[in-house]
Amino acid sequence: MFSKNRRLACLVTSALAVISLAGCADGGAGKNGALQVSGSTTVAPVAADAAQALKADGLDITVATQGGSAGGISQLASGQISIAMTSKPLAEEDKAANSSTDFLSTQIGADAVGIIVTKQVADAGVKNLTAAQVRDLFEGKITNWSELGGPDLDVFVYDKEPGRGTREVLDKYIYGDEKAPPPPESDNFAIVGGNLETRNKLESTPGAVAPLSTSFVEGRKGLAAVTLDGVEPSPENIASGKYPMARPLYLLTDGKPEGTAKKFIDYVLSSKGQALMTKHGYLTLKQIGE
Repeated sequence: MFSKNRRLACLVTSALAVISLAGCADGGAGKNGALQVSGSTTVAPVAADAAQALKADGLDITVATQGGSAGGISQLASGQISIAMTSKPLAEEDKAANSSTDFLSTQIGADAVGIIVTKQVADAGVKNLTAAQVRDLFEGKITNWSELGGPDLDVFVYDKEPGRGTREVLDKYIYGDEKAPPPPESDNFAIVGGNLETRNKLESTPGAVAPLSTSFVEGRKGLAAVTLDGVEPSPENIASGKYPMARPLYLLTDGKPEGTAKKFIDYVLSSKGQALMTKHGYLTLKQIGE
């Protein structure tokens, strides 16, 4: 979808856990005078590029990724930040747990979560998985890829932390409205955090499988996104909702944004900001019909 050089540039940006861009703040600022933005590692590359662009206008914006989407929501509710980045819709539980916060969600685009396997596994025959097969993999019931027509190779599952947007999309796909069971007691199961950590684990572990934003495997020759129930995570299938693990991406504020927060969100919604969505492998609002 995008060139290798552009993808590498994106990853350099998103690899930074905290990006601080100096300037003169005009409102909506944190303790150090900067607008504080934190949350989803999926949204972070777009936010970091937007902050860099706004630096030229004298704005001071800090982008961080502590705790993913759940961390961003918690930090916003406690007043530590002005904007939370989330890769999941705000849940009723979030609202109930933070009743004094006037959450306002602004959608900025959409993304797809893929079930990512190593190229060795995909090339051996595992190119499509059903929801039932994904569930059995993550519950530790399928322990060797040969059970799914793949190589004689042990399965190693990397799941996401609870509260991460990626994890919630996966749970919705395989469990619907049912509560997900506790992780399996297995040496071949581990919990990971952000997208970069997940991808690194996938690339370094033979037989690995994990849920991960498909934009993070663009150009990675050793990884592959399988189709789910025969549906590929193409832009058309994401936009139509046909792909079962599509998700919206949001910027979240406590009430109507003002000052620097408003300028930041307005920029992301502008044509220049929406071009950043495309740059990082996501769908724009126009592409999804918003």
